[in-house]
Amino acid sequence: MERLFVVKIGGNVIDDAEATGRFLALFAGLPGRKILVHGGGKVATQMAARLGVQTQMVEGRRITDAAMLEVVTMVYGGLVNKTLVARLQANGCNAVGLTGADAGSILARKREGWAVDYGYAGDIVRVNAEVLQRLLEGQFVPVFAPLTADAAGQLLNTNADTMAAELALALASAYRVSLVYCFEKKGVLADPADDNSAIPHISFEQYGSLKAEGVVSKGMIPKLDNAFAALRGGVAEVFICQAEALRSLADGHDLSGTRLTFA
Repeated sequence: MERLFVVKIGGNVIDDAEATGRFLALFAGLPGRKILVHGGGKVATQMAARLGVQTQMVEGRRITDAAMLEVVTMVYGGLVNKTLVARLQANGCNAVGLTGADAGSILARKREGWAVDYGYAGDIVRVNAEVLQRLLEGQFVPVFAPLTADAAGQLLNTNADTMAAELALALASAYRVSLVYCFEKKGVLADPADDNSAIPHISFEQYGSLKAEGVVSKGMIPKLDNAFAALRGGVAEVFICQAEALRSLADGHDLSGTRLTFA
């Protein structure tokens, strides 16, 4: 089965032009078919401040009221997405910038039933795998901004980690999917203060213990929840690693960082 890389880039990498440039060169060098999903939360927060829009966060999740939805649409779907696409084109990678609204590729619904009203935050209902396969088979590299739309055409702010996992899941029956979460750290750290303490392997059973011990906490928990859900649904492998680690994949070697498995 043909391999597909679904790579999510976020953290401080997306906010640093030089780090982003190094990452994009490595991503462009990955062999075969690939999809990129990006964040851009800090850029959105900075733009919101410039426009006088208040940023509200609850447990790391952004409250997306009407004004903030306009900001994230401009930043994610515009500034960040098109900058990444242009720079990938400069690296010889035939990228096409998308949101979930484009070609009905990702259908979502407004988040409901939570103790907190997250506003125009979207939870994914369905991924249109046929659309994605046509793009991939046409030698395009989809670059997804973390925006979706519901059946009525309402744009929604959607978590990029979840989007990457759902894209990987939707394509797992057609490709051998490697889901890779890239950021500035070397993996899931045993000691947050020691960047050289990346845990090389975490099984689902170990994950429960690491959460109970507080080794895995805060924003890393939803990332790993998404990762293990992807593995459960048929994704071949999941890595959490430093963006620079993509160099080893481009050279045909295994990734350094943290590899997640069920067993």
